[in-house]
Amino acid sequence: MTDTKTAKLSINDRDFDLPVYSPTAGPDVIDITKLYGQAGVFTHDPGFTSTSSCVSQITFIDGDKGELLHRGYPIDQLAKDSNYLEVCYLLLYGELPTATEMADFETRVTRHTMIHEQMHNFFRGFRRDAHPMATMVGVVGAMSAFYHDSTDINDPWQREVASIRMIAKMPTIAAMAYKYSIGQPFVYPRNDLDYATNFLRMCFAVPAEEYVPDPVLSRAMDRIFTLHADHEQNASTSTVRLAGSSGANPFACIAAGIACLWGPAHGGANQACLEMLREIGTVDRIPEYIARAKDKNDPFRLMGFGHRVYKNFDPRAKVMKESADEVLDLLGVENNPTLQVAKELEKIALEDSYFADKKLYPNVDFYSGIILDAMGFPTSMFTPIFAVSRTVGWIAQWKEMLNDPAAKIGRPRQLYTGPTKRDYVNIAKR
Repeated sequence: MTDTKTAKLSINDRDFDLPVYSPTAGPDVIDITKLYGQAGVFTHDPGFTSTSSCVSQITFIDGDKGELLHRGYPIDQLAKDSNYLEVCYLLLYGELPTATEMADFETRVTRHTMIHEQMHNFFRGFRRDAHPMATMVGVVGAMSAFYHDSTDINDPWQREVASIRMIAKMPTIAAMAYKYSIGQPFVYPRNDLDYATNFLRMCFAVPAEEYVPDPVLSRAMDRIFTLHADHEQNASTSTVRLAGSSGANPFACIAAGIACLWGPAHGGANQACLEMLREIGTVDRIPEYIARAKDKNDPFRLMGFGHRVYKNFDPRAKVMKESADEVLDLLGVENNPTLQVAKELEKIALEDSYFADKKLYPNVDFYSGIILDAMGFPTSMFTPIFAVSRTVGWIAQWKEMLNDPAAKIGRPRQLYTGPTKRDYVNIAKR
């Protein structure tokens, strides 16, 4: 980035020159680091939607163009031609791997998929009806009590080991959380299976009967992981960076990210979409809900259409639609009213000028929810699967922050509107 330009800010007849940085992509950024020291004022930006909080080389989003790049590579190319672990390598190390590097990385991840046997006791300490996300927050946070040899953030090798461990073990932890919630025995990972297939087997196999997922399902699962791997400075990623800025150990930072992701405004979009489809119920009720969506006085909104960041179209949706079509063709929708509603609603939304004019196209959450439901996952597992996917993004961002010499502990300011100084009054005189 360069700072060849400056911005002038006038406050009470005083002028201040602020450096303006030009990134490799995206809008220029005004540096206000020294504004308080020079002018005695803060800026106000609820949600930090107009504030750059860090310098990053990992992911770039252009919402107007519908563009998502990981280290410069378009997400649709990665989702179509690559696989999740290769994207993990790209996010972590900055370049696509050679065949030798990829084989080594896959081996390291595969050999770390089991969790410490004593950690099974953590799962049994939760109520059976605990939400899998609650279980994941607790278990991932507890990893720092079991893997002491990878909690020193000042040791590059320990950071590397922690990174591999979390990418490898997160599917195992999510699958165990699911198994525990439905009262089935845990299924151990297998080293002869790829990442996505291993996860599906751990979720759906039982001791009495082996589960061999169709390659179409494994590929769809891998694409879901790939399409959710990182998404720039979103709420959970910013949470991980903020937690990491204090020097917290990596397992605590990722647990914080999982907790943030659990919020329905962040990681629960595909669950909300499926719940909407179930509310509609049957194909014949779709016109009623379409009419409600167009009615400005009706609070109902179609979930899974449009995106807060992508103002044109979600670049992840096209690839996810292909997977959804493949999965539904394989599993069929004849006996599933929810999926029948999804297919018909998608068709109407793509043809109706109202949705086209407002660019309310089906997004990645619409299609991923359909796929996960067709596979047999309950909605309670949608966000845990999101957490598995996003773990590598959190780790890459966390490692980048630790390597940034300009990084400092996060400390947002506030616009205080409470009472000014008051003297304490004894309770007998109030």
